[in-house]
Amino acid sequence: MGFIKEQINTIKKNDPAIHSTLEVFLYPSFKAQLYHKISKYFYQKKHFLIARYLSEKAKRKTGIEIHPGATIGKNLFIDHGMGVVIGETAIIKDNVILLHGVTLGGTGKETGKRHPTIGNNVFIGSGAKILGNITINDNVKIGANAVILKNVQENTTIVGIPGRITKRHKSQKIT
Repeated sequence: MGFIKEQINTIKKNDPAIHSTLEVFLYPSFKAQLYHKISKYFYQKKHFLIARYLSEKAKRKTGIEIHPGATIGKNLFIDHGMGVVIGETAIIKDNVILLHGVTLGGTGKETGKRHPTIGNNVFIGSGAKILGNITINDNVKIGANAVILKNVQENTTIVGIPGRITKRHKSQKIT
């Protein structure tokens, strides 16, 4: 039940369009993460077929693809999640916001840990692509459609293709 309370609070805090607690249960982000929690359980028990079946079902229902092997911390908020992809070895820490079309993917050139690690209090704008075994450190803001292929220092804002730092800021909680 902790997950449900956490998601209710996270969604209500981050989306001003929500008018009631019951609306949370209609959010694709909520559904996708609930499916992920269940599929992750089966994945960890090495029941890969069941895990993949559940993750594929979630993808069809929500437009959000989260591999059962991905690690997700607390208070992830996926707003307008259509087209979000989170790869198998991706790690997302706490208080992260992803907008629609975000990819946390691989480059196709790596084995083992192939997907990004996203730190605490990170905001990732619509359409951003973060690729490879890289680390986005804490308190980072990534602009819409940015392509990030290298590690990003904490307390920065990064935009563009390829991503470049536009601002360094003091540590602050984004969500």
